Formats: sequence, structure tokens, C-alpha cells
Amino acid sequence: MTLNEIGRQAKEVSRLLGILGSREKNMGLEEAARSLLEGEEEILLANQEDYEKAKNGGMSQGLLDRLMLTPARVQAMADGLLQVAALEDPVGEVLSVKLRPNGLQIGQKRVPLGVIGMIYEARPNVTADAFGLCFKSGNAVILKGGSDAIRSNQAIVRCLREGLVHAGLPADAVQLVEDTNRDTTRELMRLNQYVDVLIPRGGAGLIRAVVENSTVPVIETGTGNCHIYVDESADFNMALDIIYNAKTQRIGVCNACESLVVHRAI
Repeated sequence: MTLNEIGRQAKEVSRLLGILGSREKNMGLEEAARSLLEGEEEILLANQEDYEKAKNGGMSQGLLDRLMLTPARVQAMADGLLQVAALEDPVGEVLSVKLRPNGLQIGQKRVPLGVIGMIYEARPNVTADAFGLCFKSGNAVILKGGSDAIRSNQAIVRCLREGLVHAGLPADAVQLVEDTNRDTTRELMRLNQYVDVLIPRGGAGLIRAVVENSTVPVIETGTGNCHIYVDESADFNMALDIIYNAKTQRIGVCNACESLVVHRAI
């Protein structure tokens, strides 16, 4: 499909998602989680193809770690969807109401945005995360993942869509842009007719590119900079263990240590 066709379908389905009840949304998330687990073999085979291609192409160890899926990581994706299902439904929540002197009531109420475009790097788990959060909040999502994870993302999205169908819900609540050309990414950034907001998730370069080139409103996320501070009163050996673990347990995750601040006295 062309990007315009994807956008048109997302806009149409977003009107239905915006009025779905909590029960229907939670059922959709639960069925999507079940479908991920049932499709584990397909997902891991697709991921292995991505991984081997990236490894042969010289991808760094940290990025390879982000790209790689295992049975435990597929389980974590499914668990994440169930955790989102267990959250309170944000749609319709009234945050505040003020009474004006003329009797008019003015309030703040949470409503869906409509169609969310998510642009992210080669991290397949983000595919499930983004779908879950957007679906729970009543939004359709168009996913544009990194080209290095295209096979993994295709397999994951197929499972998510199958889960939605099993729940009697529209599969087009989640769509993947399968064209990995950079021109398509730029086109998505200008799809104002259908996309209500873009969210880039990744490194500083990706976020800057989306912010600078998009005509669609952008929710700009931080690039992350995780600190550890070692105080003069710290247990020296414990501090070393914590620092080593925080950096090396998984070097590719967002909460890996990046900056170290040490009191001069220690």
C-alpha cells in the first residue's frame, strides 16, 4: 500500500478506536499478547534473519543487542501489553473543572489524539510497546521502524493484527510502513492530512531529523543520559559492582549507565 492509503485507513479506524470502551480495548491487548506468544517461532526466525544481516554488515555489539530477540524478550513484549491492559483507561478522565462567574464550566478532559506516527530505530520491542500504548489511549498507530529490523517488525505486526481480529477489532489499528526508503520517512513527516502527531524514539540524530523536517506536530522525546553518582560515604566495592552492572548487563538498553559522577573524596 502507499503511505496515503495507510494514512487513510488509520484515520478511518481512529474514529472507532476513540469511542471503544475499556473492556474492548483490554480484550484487544490481551488477544494481541496471546498472538505474540503463539507466533514466537515466526518472530524469532524473522529476527534471526535481521540479526545475521546486521552482524554481517558490521553493526556494533550494542545495537545488535537492541536488535536481538529471544523467547524471554518475546515474553516481555507480551507481558508489557498485559501490563498496559491492567492500567486505568485514560480516555474520558476529567482532570479539572473550573466554574466561571457567569456560570460557565471549563474543564480539562483526556481524549484520543487520533492517528499517531511512531518513527524509531532497530528495536523490535518498541513495535509492541508503541501499539499497546496507542491502542489503550484510543489512537491508531502507524509504525516506521528501522530498516535493520524490518523482518522482525513485519512478523510482530502480523501477530498484533491477528490478535485484534480474534478480539473482533479492526486490524488497521496498527499498521507498519514496510517501505524502508528514507524518502518514505520524510513523506510520513509531512502526512498532515492523516497523521495528528509524530513521536520519534531513538538517538539524538533521529529525533533532530524528525523535529527539523516534520510538518506534522512532534512530541520530542529526550535522548537519555543515565547517571550514577558515587558519594564520599558510599561503600567502595558496592559502588564498583553497581557501576559495572549498570553499564555491562545490557549495553544497548535505554537505562544503561552513560555518565559517572564521583565525589572527589572517594
